[in-house]
Amino acid sequence: MTAQRLQKLLASARLCSRRRAEELILQGRVTVNGSVARLGDQADLSSDRLELDGKPVGPPAASITVLLNKPRGVICSCHDPEGRPTVLDLLPPELGEGTGLHPVGRLDGASRGAVLLSNDGTLTLHLTHPRFGHRKHYRVWVAGEPSAAALEQWRRGVPLDGQPSQPVGVKELARGRRGTLLELEMGEGRNRQIRRTAELLGYPVRDLQRVAIGPLRLGELPEGRWRHLSPEEWRELDPRN
Repeated sequence: MTAQRLQKLLASARLCSRRRAEELILQGRVTVNGSVARLGDQADLSSDRLELDGKPVGPPAASITVLLNKPRGVICSCHDPEGRPTVLDLLPPELGEGTGLHPVGRLDGASRGAVLLSNDGTLTLHLTHPRFGHRKHYRVWVAGEPSAAALEQWRRGVPLDGQPSQPVGVKELARGRRGTLLELEMGEGRNRQIRRTAELLGYPVRDLQRVAIGPLRLGELPEGRWRHLSPEEWRELDPRN
C-alpha cells in the first residue's frame, strides 16, 4: 500500500468529508505514529499508525446514503459554529459522527425539503457535479403575482453576479393569499439561486421546498424524518451500476 494524503485516508474510512478532515488536522486532532499531523502529511496504513482523537483509523465503513426531509431552521452542514441544529442532529446516534455521513449539496437554513446525506465520495461527486445532469425540483411560494414576462425571464435564466444562469423550468401551479405557487426544475444549484432570482424579479420567496433530487422524491416522508434509499433508487443513482 502506498502513502496517501491524510484527508483522503480519513474520508475513505468514512469518518468525515475531505474538507472536514482538513479542519480536524488544523485542530491538532489527527496524529501519525504519535506525532500531531499537519496539512500535506501522508501516511501508509500498512505501516503507519493513523489516529483521530486518539482512536485508530480503521477500514472503510459500509457505504450509507439516506434521504432526509429537512425542516426550516436546520443547517445543511455537519457542524455549525453558531450552535444551530444541523441535519446530522436529525439522525439516530448510529448514523452520527463516525459514519462519515455528510450533506450532498446545499439547501439554505430558511428552506425545507429533500436533502441527501452520504459517506460515499463517488456518489457525492456524481450527484453534485453539473456534468451529470441530476435535476432538482422545487415548490416555491413567491410574493405577489408574477407577470408572464417575469416568468419567461426566469425560464431563460437570470444572470447572477455577472454570470449567466442556466434555463429553468417554471410552471405556475396556483395563486392565493400567500402569493403564487411555482414549480421549478433546475440543473444547477448556485448559492441561494432561487431566492436571489425571485428577489431580482420583484417577487420575493415566501416558502421554498425541494421536493425531488433527480429520481428521488420526498413523497409522504414527514419533515424531520429520514429513510434509506431503496435498492431501485440506489441503482438509478449509483454511477458504478
